[in-house]
Amino acid sequence: MGRPAATTGAAEPPQGIDDLLDRVRAGYERIEPREAYAAAERGDALLVDIRYAALRERDGLVPGALVVERNELEWRLDPRGSHRAPEATGHDLRVVVICNEGYASSLAAASLHQLGLHRATDLVGGFQAWRAAGLPVTP
Repeated sequence: MGRPAATTGAAEPPQGIDDLLDRVRAGYERIEPREAYAAAERGDALLVDIRYAALRERDGLVPGALVVERNELEWRLDPRGSHRAPEATGHDLRVVVICNEGYASSLAAASLHQLGLHRATDLVGGFQAWRAAGLPVTP
């Protein structure tokens, strides 16, 4: 036996990824690489690198960034979570999520907003923009 059909009214057409990105990015202000670097240097932002290991090994690391695999991000940054990272000090924490090119990080930042991390944002252009801006990278 199958599930009964949902009867919630007219079905909405599926949303494409570009529309989804536009919608989630409208909910917060993204940050440029140099601004993110300056905020981290001042201690005003926690940089969080969610790139997978092969990209980090190939391209290097952002010095001082907390490395958290994307599938662990919410568990590690939820200030009330039992598996939180020591850096997850509160809901007012300014988190800058970094992926490779600035797409997956947008979805990740939106997810952090749902957990109450209202200052979470992502890096425009991701790690590739960071490197292109000449900002520090360690092998």
